[in-house]
Amino acid sequence: MVQEQNVVDTVHAEGINVPSALTRLGIFSDSELARHIELIFAIALIDIHQYDYAECCKKVYQRELVLRHRAIPLQFNDTSLFLGISDPTNLDAQDEFRFATGKNVELLLLDNKQLESAIRRIYGSDVGETEHARDISNQDLNNLVDISEGEIDDTTDLSRDSAPVTRYINQILLEAVRKKASDIHFEPYEESYRIRFRCDGILHQHATPPTTLSRRLSTRLKVMSKLNIAERRKPQDGRIKLKLTPTLAIDLRVSSLPTLWGEKVVLRILDSSAASLDIDILGYNDKQKHDYLAALAQPQGMILMTGPTGSGKTVSLYTGLKILNTEELNISTAEDPVEINLPGINQVHINTQVGLNFSDALRSFLRQDPDVVMVGEIRDIETAAIAVKAAQTGHLLLSTLHTNSAAETITRLTNMGIEDFNLASSLSLIIAQRLARRLCPYCKEVHDLDVLTRDKFEIPADSLIYKASERGCDDCNKGYLGRVGIYEVMPFSPELAQALVAGASTLELERIACQQGMQRLQQSGIEKLMAGTTSLIELQRILHY
Repeated sequence: MVQEQNVVDTVHAEGINVPSALTRLGIFSDSELARHIELIFAIALIDIHQYDYAECCKKVYQRELVLRHRAIPLQFNDTSLFLGISDPTNLDAQDEFRFATGKNVELLLLDNKQLESAIRRIYGSDVGETEHARDISNQDLNNLVDISEGEIDDTTDLSRDSAPVTRYINQILLEAVRKKASDIHFEPYEESYRIRFRCDGILHQHATPPTTLSRRLSTRLKVMSKLNIAERRKPQDGRIKLKLTPTLAIDLRVSSLPTLWGEKVVLRILDSSAASLDIDILGYNDKQKHDYLAALAQPQGMILMTGPTGSGKTVSLYTGLKILNTEELNISTAEDPVEINLPGINQVHINTQVGLNFSDALRSFLRQDPDVVMVGEIRDIETAAIAVKAAQTGHLLLSTLHTNSAAETITRLTNMGIEDFNLASSLSLIIAQRLARRLCPYCKEVHDLDVLTRDKFEIPADSLIYKASERGCDDCNKGYLGRVGIYEVMPFSPELAQALVAGASTLELERIACQQGMQRLQQSGIEKLMAGTTSLIELQRILHY
């Protein structure tokens, strides 16, 4: 009786179905429960991997019903839809799918874990619905007409754009957040239109709405981001604040670009809630973590993060700022844009349209009694010179550059015009980094490397190396699940300072740093490979072996 009450309480408290509650409480395992249900209800228990359910879901297009009833379309023909369920007592699911599709619904029993994994794989993690996120079908979109020339000039009408298009865009944004995408690409072509998500650093096609909606979609996005909808000849930049649920809101950075067949719009998702600022899970090894923390503990100096766009520099910087964020320190940042909001830190959004650039913000910071200053990026000699001066006058300064390695950062700054002796007296630490996709722990496979490859990368013969499964599984994205940092951490020692003043080359500086224990990016990558964290193919992709 107590167990029954616990199940009831769990169902009501967490809003889950009975099978989920039974497995959550440990009363049955997923497979045990499925076998019991099969006997009681006489419904065939099947393996979901026997069906191309992803393609079926795409064609049936009933996301709202799938998420509400935790039931997934597996296969359909002219008269019947085969529906995978784990809770046969949910009679409403059968009725609503029958009404929505006009087909006879046949129930098939699924292991609850398989069912939830499949739903998560197709529709992403659970994020609450918004009032405008109701499913829009391809038929709804095809029934819309393109925007007329007269309508383009009517801002008032466009701000109340057609409801289906508005809901469709909201639906796209919601699904991108569910799938933890970092960017959304709206791309027009002569005879097609596609929407792609960048997940774990790789672009994947998500949808192909009708080509006739190109202007309507781009115009609606420009209205949402407060851009000039009448200007279609020049690139524009803007922002959107999107409230997904009463407790979850995200910022979107918007960029529109005129192309041959219309305006391409790219949205960068600045989701503060998704950023992990825990140094222990970013991928630093013990020595690299020690060097970073030691540089943060110094009262002055310059810490620089380098790497290409999308390599995780901002998260590394904010991890350091979170560690420094105490009542005793005054911390100010200048960013373009502000990507992560941290209470207790004075964050300034750079706005070149009103004349506020990095160098102006940095000058103002130095008159505000700062202890720690963060500049989003050193782009020119003026910003670099002020940053060096700040690091020399009792301030801890953090910033980023776009270089390929830690040693190249020094050469870049000297080429900008910073004198060697000034750089030698201000630098504390340089971190070059990349982001590699993590192998899925549930489906990764052993990778049998030949002797030549092992010798080339200095991989011991007895070490076990893994690769991504070609098919992937219900828990991952084609064999990968999330990303991990690969780092090259260079503490700027007195020996390096002497070599710099003496005119040492980039290669000579790198050689000295390696002698003092620095791991190059390739060495850090091989360390992750031998730990089973990533694959050789992924390392070759991001490090260009």
